[in-house]
Amino acid sequence: MESVDLSESNSLKMRQGEHIILRLTYISCYNTDNANGEVTRILEQAQQNNERNGITGALVFNHNYFLQSIEGARPVINGLLRKLVQDERHHSLQVIECHEVEQRHWNKWSMKYLIPSDENKGLALKFSTGNEFNPYLMSNNQIMMLIDTLSELQEQEEQRASQKKKPWYALG
Repeated sequence: MESVDLSESNSLKMRQGEHIILRLTYISCYNTDNANGEVTRILEQAQQNNERNGITGALVFNHNYFLQSIEGARPVINGLLRKLVQDERHHSLQVIECHEVEQRHWNKWSMKYLIPSDENKGLALKFSTGNEFNPYLMSNNQIMMLIDTLSELQEQEEQRASQKKKPWYALG
């Protein structure tokens, strides 16, 4: 009896396209009328919701713009896009790309908060056009290269930090 229920559930999911993975990349402007701690709260809420909903992705924020690439089941991404359009914490949302993918690019983590710092500001500008970071002026290729590069740098930094932590019994 349970297998029939499970089979019906899987059949319903297949009819709704949950087996199809979409990648959605968008940019938007941060609403500066928000309180200072709002970005941290946005990130925490996104991490919890995305993990629960099977969404993976990368977020770049530089105090003016959001640049995000997310992946998940087609109906979940479509629902999230409807919410994002209504969200007053940002404005001028533009979809850069939305397409089906064979496999996730962002499968290592649910969401990262990648802030272009002073150290990698030149890197962000490398992929930008002009003197200031403005994702609205970037092509899809530039955006994806920036996100990939920042993500790789963060992963390398995390690996170095974890290697520096020695167990209490280590010598030297």
